[in-house]
Amino acid sequence: KIKLPKKTARRYPAYELYLYGEGSYAEENKNLLLTGIPVLFLPGNAGSYKQVRSLGSIALRKAEDVDFKYHFNFFSVNFNEELVALYGGSLQRQTKFVHECIKVILKLYRDREFAPSSVAIVGHSMGGLVARALLTLKNFKPELINLLITQATPHVAPVMPLDKYLTDFYTAVNNHWILKAQDLRNLTTLSVAGGFRDYQVRSGLAFLPRLSQHDSALSVVSSAVPRAWASTDHLSIVWCKELILATIRALFDLIDENTRQITEDPKKRMSVLNHHFVRHPAKMFEENPEAFTDLTGAFMWITVKGSKWTYSVYNDSDGKYFAFPLASHRKSYSHVYCENSMLDTNSWIYGCMSTNSSMCLEAADLSWRAELLPTTKIVMLKLLDYPSLSHIVIQVPPALGNKYTLGCEFFQEDSRTVQLPVTHLFSFGLSSSKILLNSTGLLYNVQLQHFNQIYQAFKIYIDSHCQSLKERKPSVYRLHIPWSYEDSITVAKVPSLAEISAKLHIAQPHNDSSLPELNIYSSPDCQYEVSKTVLFYSYYPFILVFQIVRFHAGAFPVYIVSNILLTYGGQLSTLISTGQCSDFSLELVRTAKPYRVEPLISIVVFLQGFNWFREIWESLSLPEVDAAVLSSQDAWFPLVSLILFLFGTGIAYWSGVFFSTSLRLFSSLWLTLIRPTELHKDKLITPRRLCGMISLALVSWTTCGAFAVLIIYLHYLFKKPVHVFVTSVSHFQYLGHSKETSQNSSTHTVKAQSPVDSIPEARQSPSNSTTLPEAVNSLKMHITVLNLFTWIVLLNLPSLIYWLKNLRYNVRLDPDPCRSTAIILVCILEILMNSRTSEVKSSKLLKIAAKVPLPLSVAMLAFGRMHLYRVPHFVTFSLLLHVLCCFV
Repeated sequence: KIKLPKKTARRYPAYELYLYGEGSYAEENKNLLLTGIPVLFLPGNAGSYKQVRSLGSIALRKAEDVDFKYHFNFFSVNFNEELVALYGGSLQRQTKFVHECIKVILKLYRDREFAPSSVAIVGHSMGGLVARALLTLKNFKPELINLLITQATPHVAPVMPLDKYLTDFYTAVNNHWILKAQDLRNLTTLSVAGGFRDYQVRSGLAFLPRLSQHDSALSVVSSAVPRAWASTDHLSIVWCKELILATIRALFDLIDENTRQITEDPKKRMSVLNHHFVRHPAKMFEENPEAFTDLTGAFMWITVKGSKWTYSVYNDSDGKYFAFPLASHRKSYSHVYCENSMLDTNSWIYGCMSTNSSMCLEAADLSWRAELLPTTKIVMLKLLDYPSLSHIVIQVPPALGNKYTLGCEFFQEDSRTVQLPVTHLFSFGLSSSKILLNSTGLLYNVQLQHFNQIYQAFKIYIDSHCQSLKERKPSVYRLHIPWSYEDSITVAKVPSLAEISAKLHIAQPHNDSSLPELNIYSSPDCQYEVSKTVLFYSYYPFILVFQIVRFHAGAFPVYIVSNILLTYGGQLSTLISTGQCSDFSLELVRTAKPYRVEPLISIVVFLQGFNWFREIWESLSLPEVDAAVLSSQDAWFPLVSLILFLFGTGIAYWSGVFFSTSLRLFSSLWLTLIRPTELHKDKLITPRRLCGMISLALVSWTTCGAFAVLIIYLHYLFKKPVHVFVTSVSHFQYLGHSKETSQNSSTHTVKAQSPVDSIPEARQSPSNSTTLPEAVNSLKMHITVLNLFTWIVLLNLPSLIYWLKNLRYNVRLDPDPCRSTAIILVCILEILMNSRTSEVKSSKLLKIAAKVPLPLSVAMLAFGRMHLYRVPHFVTFSLLLHVLCCFV
């Protein structure tokens, strides 16, 4: 643990700074006489500072390999495992603390021979966003950080925008990133996304903003990172050994030999990151590799005149040079492709600049044009780009005990490129396409036509058949997306049936016309059948639904609450027309119709495409419709809102059934333990209730608003629905008992209803003829209000958890996203829990209260998808009108 200045420690009591070490290295650095290169690790949402061990341990082993000529000092910040992905109130505080930590770290190196002037930062999840936010601080010097690596960080938008502080923080960071792009040229940023296995942060959110003037930012998906080629989940991206090795190798290659710190040259930093995270040539990184070399040594020179060549090496004692003259191939072929299964880091392919009768005198090292794949390294050259080359030369060194194969072929690009149309939205899985590749070559490119939207998802099947059963190297299939680094690689034995899942992380930009490709690195004498199909027609809707859930699951609460709000308005309407409150499930089916809310939103989104409408909209100071924002991010697609609405209807229905059933079971238990009191009419406001309201308002103001909301919620639950349910059931039991014992029995009827309506309505004696039916109606209304209020509690739960976790440091949550809303809700529910439908029926405002939920539902879907914290405001306004109906 690093001792912080007293002022800093007092201002941030929950946060700490640590230095990682192990073994003798840890003992040597206990006195903090550091001589290495500082790297600061920032954990993410609920992350531990001990996660730095994955980086620190590998870096220590690497430093031991070079006899500690260079080494890194890894620091880590303890954020007390705060839930910053759900509560944004502490993000600014974390950012300021990191700034203080950077100053403390650099002071530790003061007066050292190679003292650093900046710190490299590695941030996991929200820690990466906090690192980017450093640049928004007024007193922060940008030169304090020159390298930022983020792991599974949602840069574009929060996964769950549950409070305004979170969305405002994102807006400030991304606006600064765009507006101050010129000032960020000295900062090199790498964002690594986890791929499809990361269900918490989809990779599309982890891509940094694309700016033409900002060429020092790089975004990749782990499945495309060389020597990793795998997707990771949100937590394992910190521990994935292949990714950690790539990160540590990059850090060591970034060291400047003169300063013994990370280089100040932005171009070199980007070259190193591209080398390790984008295209690895199977060679050790060199900043300025030699352009030309002389091919010397007692190697045999062999001229190959054919257009296709393969060679197997096994225990060859003599080295060879195979020379391919280009003059005879330039007219017939456009490209040359070579591959080598010896995965060492030596140069192996050259381009001859001049020749004599038997050997090449001067050669360009083309090995830097190579690309590493899981089982081979490949080079593909366009002959027109190398007009000065006379020969291609393949070097085969002596192989002692090694077995590997090489191959080269010249081909015309059109002959190796085929096109495969893919499934679009309205094909509904009925389309299926197949192509047959009678392979005589080493490479095929299958272009996937019309594959450019995020909602497209399908399977590609590659069935390979070979003429003989001899042992072959595995085939490599690469799904290449040209507009982003999100390739995925599949290695399959030959013969076999390989399955490739084709999905996109981000949609194709509007100014990009390139096509995704399936690169097949094949065996020469095998036949490949490539098919794109959805297995069954009935499965396709599920695939589309899965894509919607993947991209828009965070919007489910908005659609659920919108459905409940429409049902609530329908119940108020039936109260006007029939004088009875309808059942929740029946009213949900009747009123929750997507055509009542969706068309208006679609019309507004369409009109916002016109400048005149946009100017009117902005003049009214209205926020931008969320659907329009999502459309601009290519994250909105046809039918998505309809499907989300239907999902919301289903979840609202079954949550209502579950809520009512749970209420019945709990009330039955309550009835066996406690004797219920009689139902009687109370005043809406009494001195005792007024004191309760004031007390809870003070709790909200002095501690946490979500805590006060939870208290009033539990009070409402036990005070009204449970009490009314138990008392009504006891009244009914009493009436049934009277019927059996009395000679003048009164007739009664029991109406079969859904779980919410399961309280029997009786034809009662005059003494209770008004009490029990009124109680049943009130109970139905209270259950709907409680259903709405349950979602308010759930949406405010993260801030409550954060407050409870930090209670030992501060009793008052500051800032509190729901303090003012909580005070209003406390007053509303304290009155509603004592209200009855008889009071509401006679209100002059009931017609208005019954019509308001519909426009509120429309507004909720228009402005709440990307701002979940707005949902409680719409519900609160509707309940406020209900309270007014009790008085007016």
